[in-house]
This record gives sequence, C-alpha cells and structure tokens, in this order.
Amino acid sequence: MTNPVLRAINNPLGDPALDLFLQWCDGKGIRPIPMAPADIAVFVRQAQTLGIEKVAATVAAISKAYLSRGLADPTAGGPVAAAMNEIAWVEPPRSWPKDKKPWFLQLPHELQVYLSERDDEQTRVIRRAQNEAADARKALAATKETNDGIQQNTAA
Repeated sequence: MTNPVLRAINNPLGDPALDLFLQWCDGKGIRPIPMAPADIAVFVRQAQTLGIEKVAATVAAISKAYLSRGLADPTAGGPVAAAMNEIAWVEPPRSWPKDKKPWFLQLPHELQVYLSERDDEQTRVIRRAQNEAADARKALAATKETNDGIQQNTAA
C-alpha cells in the first residue's frame, strides 16, 4: 500500500501475506474491508501464478483480518473455495456419499485438504488391518493343516 496510515489500519501486525492482498486492492483502487466474497475470489484467480501455498496463506490472512475486526469471514466457502479449487483441486473423499460431494467443494480449501488427507490415512489404516487379518487367517490355516498332519501321523 502506498498510504502508510491505511497500511497500518488494514495490517497492524505487518503480515506479509496480507500485504499482498492490500497491494492488489490498492492497485485496483478498492477498499479491502469490507469486500464481497466474489471480489476476493477474483483476487485468488488473479494471484494463482504465485502458487497455492502463497495464495492460501494470503486467504488465511484475509480471514484473520476480517475476524479480528468482528466481521464475517468472506473467505469461508462459496466463491473463494471455488477459486481455490481452480488453482489446486482437492478430490472429495471416497468415503463421502456421492450426493454430498458438492458440499465438500464449498468448504474452505484448508479444510478440504485436511479432510481429504484424513480420509486417505483412514483408508490406508483399514487396508493395512485387512491385509494383516488375511495374513493371520493364512497363518492359522497353515498351522491347522500342520496340526492335522501331525494328528494323522500319530494316529497311524
């Protein structure tokens, strides 16, 4: 921001991630607070060349700036989530019913990433447990065959 007073008001902690958004707003000649979610989604789309990590950090900083002022978070879901999905698609978890997957896409990006990672981890744990159970059944069957062979030899 070119005006240091406005910068101090809008970014009192000097968060560099928020500065990126404030510079964008300054360049467009618009006030950063309040702003509609659709306008923040435009910022996300235009900033996508910076990469998802930087854009996600900036969106988190925007959210924090609004919430710290007691305002509704314009980055929570809706257009901002859709714009984030355009940059970095997160596949809805397989465990979610098909009719609920559109809801997943409306969640904030960080929550989508978390839920997707948890679902993947849960799937790995279940598969590992199933494989261990199958191995145990095979070992039990092999032991049973060995015991049956021993019993037949002692009976003869």
